[in-house]
Amino acid sequence: MTFKRSDRVADLIKEEVASMILFGGIKDPRIGFVTITHVEMTPDLKEARVYFSQIGGVKDKEKSRDGLNHASGFIRRNLARSLSLRHIPKISFFFDDSLEYSERIEKVIREIKEGEGEDS
Repeated sequence: MTFKRSDRVADLIKEEVASMILFGGIKDPRIGFVTITHVEMTPDLKEARVYFSQIGGVKDKEKSRDGLNHASGFIRRNLARSLSLRHIPKISFFFDDSLEYSERIEKVIREIKEGEGEDS
């Protein structure tokens, strides 16, 4: 099975950014407990969209996103040291709401099943 180079680079960036957050490389107090869910690269490898999830309110998520975007220069410098790429991509952070969406779908399905059980 073959993979595009952008997919392989995205996986490497995901691992590196996650380890920087987990092991304290980024010390911004605005960044809460975040999990890097996935990374999307442009085909030319010039830009990376890093998606994260976080438990908490909307303000917490916005503060974390602002903190991560503020730390993007630091992250790019560390990526330059650890990855052997000619150009280190510009990094932007976005909140991934797919987990919340799947939880809402699951809740609706549970409510439907419970409603069917009451009718029997």
